[in-house]
Amino acid sequence: MKLVNLLIAFVLAVTASFAGGYVLHDRIGDISAAAETVTKVADQPTFPPASSMALPDFTEIVSSQGPAVVNISVSGKAKASNRDFPGLLPDSPFQEFFRRFRIPEPHDRIPIQGQGSGFIVSSDGAILTNAHVVADADEVLVRLTDKREFKAKVIGSDRLTDVALLKISARDLPTVKIGDSKKVRVGEWVLAIGSPFGFENSVTAGIVSAKSRTLPDEGYVPFMQTDVAINPGNSGGPLFNTSGEVIGINSQIYSRSGGYQGLSFAIPIDFAMDIEHQLLTKGKVSHGRLGVTIQEVNQALAESFGLDSPKGALVSAVEPESPAARAGIQSGDVIIKFNGRDIERSTDLPALVASTTPGSEAGLQVWRQGKLKELRITVGEMKHLSAKENSEEKSAIASNKLELVVRPLNAGEKANPEGRRGLMVEAVKEGPASRAGIQPGDIILAVNGIEVNEVEQLRKQVDNAGKNLALLILRGEQRMFVAIKIS
Repeated sequence: MKLVNLLIAFVLAVTASFAGGYVLHDRIGDISAAAETVTKVADQPTFPPASSMALPDFTEIVSSQGPAVVNISVSGKAKASNRDFPGLLPDSPFQEFFRRFRIPEPHDRIPIQGQGSGFIVSSDGAILTNAHVVADADEVLVRLTDKREFKAKVIGSDRLTDVALLKISARDLPTVKIGDSKKVRVGEWVLAIGSPFGFENSVTAGIVSAKSRTLPDEGYVPFMQTDVAINPGNSGGPLFNTSGEVIGINSQIYSRSGGYQGLSFAIPIDFAMDIEHQLLTKGKVSHGRLGVTIQEVNQALAESFGLDSPKGALVSAVEPESPAARAGIQSGDVIIKFNGRDIERSTDLPALVASTTPGSEAGLQVWRQGKLKELRITVGEMKHLSAKENSEEKSAIASNKLELVVRPLNAGEKANPEGRRGLMVEAVKEGPASRAGIQPGDIILAVNGIEVNEVEQLRKQVDNAGKNLALLILRGEQRMFVAIKIS
């Protein structure tokens, strides 16, 4: 009996030891799998849990840098326009009603008032803002956070980059800290201080959404895109990083309503400070030019030119006797680099060239007939248009009847055996012209048989044409008439 009991005890002990072994083996297997999982996870970037990610505290930036942000009020008179009635939105149904009962004469001038923002960059009263804030102003008034007011002198402005420099007679003023916009990273927090809708010293925050954005008719500025709430009155105000440094000037919004819709654009501060230096030292701004017409390289064009990927700026026309012509640039060249900087998109080139000192020498790398070619070019100086010329080149057709945006042909576009004249269609909005099939890139040669070479000529002919008109256009090398009915 004792022997049986001993045998039973022995069997139970062995069974327990094996069971324990199996359990231990299973646990080791679990630990090995867990270790492998940890190894794999360690290869990936780790992020702190959302609950532990605190939002930035902007209070110190506002208290230390806010006093250097100013409110700007402007007043003056502007030439009246037949197109829009003051005080009403351009697309208001009452615009046409008022046009019928009031047609201002060319010499009429209507009072204008506006508000914007700015920031002090030197303790003796130098202030940066947007050029469009002080455009056409007869008087500029600057109000500080301590309620002091000063009449400001416009030292200079550059419409091309939308930067203006003001000066007030004061000393020992608070100033902002200037940062480095080249170090800005997409996704980082930013802060805006300004006067939206006249509400002075309003603070809004967001993140940098993108860099080097190009906007229509604003191809010379590599804008920073943010989602900071910016509204009319914020223009010219500073954009700060979390170190309290100015990295940009809030300049524009993209909106269908006229108010903030999540897309705001700021001029990089490095770009703006170069303009400020030129205005301060020379009283004017010089911009470089090449004398080429360029377009984007898409996948199909890249394949046809033998490029390994869509990149660069494709030269579609070279202006005769221009710096580009003298340097040997040809139509069909793809500019890959300018002064050592890669041209990823065609929109990268204008900003780089415009910021280059006229008269300086620059290096170009171009793709020509399947090979890279190095060229040297002496950068020319961009012609500065007067306010009248500038507005005409970018204005819409009279009374918005056609809903077209046109401009005169440049010298490169005129360079052809026929001495081509006319107006280039830049954009087609919803309206009579779009319904008739007019497209961007079409060249308008004549209205009802009368040649048009200036925006004002086209505006006049359209206004005099009545309900029906015929446009003679050039599309590629084909001339055609397009009948348009004005509703």
